[in-house]
Amino acid sequence: MLQVNKTILLLLILFLSIGGISAQKSFYDYTVKTLEGEEYSLSQLKGKKVLVVNTASKCGLTPQYEGLQALYEKYGGDDFEIIGFPANNFMKQEPGSAEEIREFCTLNYGVDFTMMSKISVKGDDMAPVYKWLTQKSLNGVEDSNVKWNFQKYLIDEEGHLVKVISPKTKPDSDEIIDWIKSN
Repeated sequence: MLQVNKTILLLLILFLSIGGISAQKSFYDYTVKTLEGEEYSLSQLKGKKVLVVNTASKCGLTPQYEGLQALYEKYGGDDFEIIGFPANNFMKQEPGSAEEIREFCTLNYGVDFTMMSKISVKGDDMAPVYKWLTQKSLNGVEDSNVKWNFQKYLIDEEGHLVKVISPKTKPDSDEIIDWIKSN
């Protein structure tokens, strides 16, 4: 009887360890903070396509806020969301506080899509959600490096990474709009 219990225990441990290795996290497994400092579970976005973008207020690509807001106004709602993550990783182009970032985005671009607290999108202090976005071992799709401000990540309705979009690709590109409109 003791031998049978040991065998069952070993099989259970083996089964659980194999299951843990093969299980990929999804985008929805992460909780982040909003620009106002409130906890925000990404699981509340289940069923929506999500465009994730790292932003900066003092970058040559900063005018993309206008295109992101227009995209949000046209497609945002029950099926599509934009999540902006301010980051100061590239030439210190996002030096502001949360309040300064909110004021800049609102006054200059009328941004009302969801903006998160400032994070790091590369390096040793990379935010966990960006580790997931950039590491195939976590997202199951591809490895990527955040090349610059306004790099975009497309997440499907099930919380899976679909594609990485270059920072220079404008929010109103056919590639992004076709993805939003696809079933």
